[in-house]
Amino acid sequence: MLKKYIEDKLKEKKILLMTHIVIGYPNFEESYKIVEEMVKAGVDLMELQIPFSEPIADGPVILHANQISLEKGATVKKCLEFAGNVTRQYDIPFLFMSYYNILYKYGVKAFTEEMKRSDIRGAIVPDLPFEEGAEYLEAMAAHDLAPIFIYTPRTPEERMNQIARHAKGFVYCVARKGVTGLDTNFSNQLETYLAKCRNTAQLPIALGFGVKDKADVSYLTGKADIAVIGTQTIRIVNDKGVRAVGDFIRGLR
Repeated sequence: MLKKYIEDKLKEKKILLMTHIVIGYPNFEESYKIVEEMVKAGVDLMELQIPFSEPIADGPVILHANQISLEKGATVKKCLEFAGNVTRQYDIPFLFMSYYNILYKYGVKAFTEEMKRSDIRGAIVPDLPFEEGAEYLEAMAAHDLAPIFIYTPRTPEERMNQIARHAKGFVYCVARKGVTGLDTNFSNQLETYLAKCRNTAQLPIALGFGVKDKADVSYLTGKADIAVIGTQTIRIVNDKGVRAVGDFIRGLR
């Protein structure tokens, strides 16, 4: 189970790192190399984003990566094949991140069957609320896969409790309103929000949106269980190349 993996890892480390790639960006060959660099650098979990034409939760950096991947021929089938290859090669949990249209068009049951076959541990589908996800939740449960749900700073406590009843593995706490890639103010207000997340989730909690350096990870240590680094690694690839990713990850803690 994903939750047990996280809890066991937290006995060894004060905070875990989860990274994010867009499958097929800059191309499929480079995507494999990015995964390799990240795993060798010690990441604990990884999101594999299946590119989509309208990634509404993502800012300009990840949006551009989605667009380039699609332009270069990324398909859901190719992304599933990619996932199967990396899970066979690397012994950390991999999760899918994408939007519900991908699952709906593929067929939710068929998609979760492919997830299980590829040894993907769970999925983050940011545009699917649990109220509209009965088919998805049933299919995920049938294969012991973790549906990762999201808290935001504007989520009322009552709704947090409702979300927690449907979540598995961990809860993804968004640091602020808006899309990925913008600056986040790591302040007392965020600490209060994380304490609220902790009290309601009854699962490990991850914090993402704006985590970009060692100081951010240090701030989150003891307040969250997982620091999520997404946009910044894509910036590193764009500015310095794939080989710089490993050094960046190693420098986060």
